Amino acid sequence: MKNILTTGLVTLLLWGCAQKEDFKPYTIQPEASITKAEQFDLKDIRLLDGPFKTAMKKDGEYLKFLDTDRLLAPYWKEAGVDPEAENYGGWENTGLDGHTLGHYLSSVSMMYAATGEMEYKSIASYVVSELAAAQTKIGTGYISGVPGGKEIFANLAAGNIDAQPFSLNDSWVPWYNIHKLFAGLRDAYLYTESESAKNVLVNLSEWAVSLSDQLSDEQFSEMIVAEYGGMNEVMADVYAITGDQKFLKLAQRFNDPRVFPPLAEREDQLAGLHANTQIPKIIGAAREYEFTQTDSLHQIATFFWDTVVENRTFANGGNSESEFFGELGSLDERLTKVTSESCNTYNMLRLTEILMRWNPNDPKYADYYENALYNHILASQDPKTGQFCYFVPLKSGHFKTFSDPEESFWCCVGSGMENHTKYGKNIYMHSKNELYVNLFIASELTWKEQGVKLIQETNFPQAENSILTIEADQPTTFTLNIRKPLWADDSFYVTVNEKAVTANGNYWSIERRWEDGDQVEISLPMNLRLERLEDNENLAAVKYGPVLLAGKLGREGMDEDPIPYAGFEGFDGRWDHRRYEDMPTVEAPAFQTNGRSLNEWLKPTGSTSLNFKTQNAGQPFDVEFAPFYEVNHERYGIYWDINE
Repeated sequence: MKNILTTGLVTLLLWGCAQKEDFKPYTIQPEASITKAEQFDLKDIRLLDGPFKTAMKKDGEYLKFLDTDRLLAPYWKEAGVDPEAENYGGWENTGLDGHTLGHYLSSVSMMYAATGEMEYKSIASYVVSELAAAQTKIGTGYISGVPGGKEIFANLAAGNIDAQPFSLNDSWVPWYNIHKLFAGLRDAYLYTESESAKNVLVNLSEWAVSLSDQLSDEQFSEMIVAEYGGMNEVMADVYAITGDQKFLKLAQRFNDPRVFPPLAEREDQLAGLHANTQIPKIIGAAREYEFTQTDSLHQIATFFWDTVVENRTFANGGNSESEFFGELGSLDERLTKVTSESCNTYNMLRLTEILMRWNPNDPKYADYYENALYNHILASQDPKTGQFCYFVPLKSGHFKTFSDPEESFWCCVGSGMENHTKYGKNIYMHSKNELYVNLFIASELTWKEQGVKLIQETNFPQAENSILTIEADQPTTFTLNIRKPLWADDSFYVTVNEKAVTANGNYWSIERRWEDGDQVEISLPMNLRLERLEDNENLAAVKYGPVLLAGKLGREGMDEDPIPYAGFEGFDGRWDHRRYEDMPTVEAPAFQTNGRSLNEWLKPTGSTSLNFKTQNAGQPFDVEFAPFYEVNHERYGIYWDINE
């Protein structure tokens, strides 16, 4: 990051002068009848002390640790200029060179919005200025870190196409790679208001349109056999930013003609497909629907979400095994060392937030979001190092392994950087006169349009309540909608200034004239429950409220702490599922309940409200349980054979 304190600071000064209070990033807005609520700007929410703020701070340390010049090196090489530093290792030096920078640019931009810390904005400024210079050097609008990318894309433009699911003209998914840059530039524009980022993004998008216009529909369809990330989504976003229809047209060309038609007919034909190749496409379909009102795109987005969440999702909110969707009804066969790829859940949450905008009163979306946030995203970060899981294994007796800070850079490292910057994003939503409280996370919200600040004080899930305090410049009337979680029973209640509110649906709606100092208390009673696999009801995970509990099974055979992927023999920078075959597990006990209820054979230990231990149920031994997000450097069990 050699020049960040000079180039970055100068750019920041120019940037700051150009900023306006009424920054409006989009020229085109979704049809009003579609989006019934919207997210707040990330800058309007500040996390307060709790597990999510702790994870965000640890992620921020890693973002500051990384050498920006090393992440930029592939871009300068592609521009024909000797870089300031050499590439990082792992996937950044074995064919997917440059993909991390896009994630990194998104991450520092969102971290700036989430914290207000100028250092993150300075980093984003420096990255954008370097990319702009490299783009100018090439001179066509093109810029990427794809090794040999200029020649690869020129061959594609000429109609020379050899596409496989993970290879395009012998390159490791170049459209997928460059999509991360598109998204990073978009986020730098949206979250730091960088006109320079917008200019680089639009120039790059013009290049993409020019290349694509040279291909027939048949050639284009053949090309997108190879994984291409969320190119349809980001092109729809560029359309929204610029108002230029050609970008929406290109977004629509990236709609997969093999995957979309069955989904439009509500048919699940996902078995055998690479999961995270599909999810970004569906995000794109949802985003396009907001601008085109095409019914089939709505059907594709909503049915895909329904079938993946209801039929293909594990107790931690993750999905897939060895990165792929299996046959319906086969989850019990897929509880392995390579379940629940973290990138998948990153993208499922991005899809979910769009559907939450369309259906803000349907609690199933926020319930899934909460489940995945606690039990996969939070659980995928090493609290000691801030590093990331690729897979989060659900095989009993196995353990989590984490990335190396300089020698990994898989897809789940890039998306992992982003995950922990934006915990505040969907705690709240709003329409003109309605405020939705979706999640119970300690935070402060500034609702500028209403002149209101809402402070949510909670130790949830350690404590079973949350208190909302209103700070208002003057009395103001709006409806406060508080989600009643699907896991909550009838003892859930809400009070306003100590007066009970009558139950009124999945979101309890309170319409009143709010005054400074008004206080809302939400009771969040949590109970133990079993979440059974539909295809094998003898197997069940244990939850307490929304929290997935992991049974602790010791550290047998675990010499390193934490165990990095890169430490395994044969590591070559790429992900190799076969390296898991020789990683031993330990046997997990079964539970014999003898007709007792769950609360009779699983009791609190008293150490914290979220720690439990089986009582004369484990065969051959009893097991202590803790939140999955706290079990990071030992073996565990998630699904248990329960004999009643």
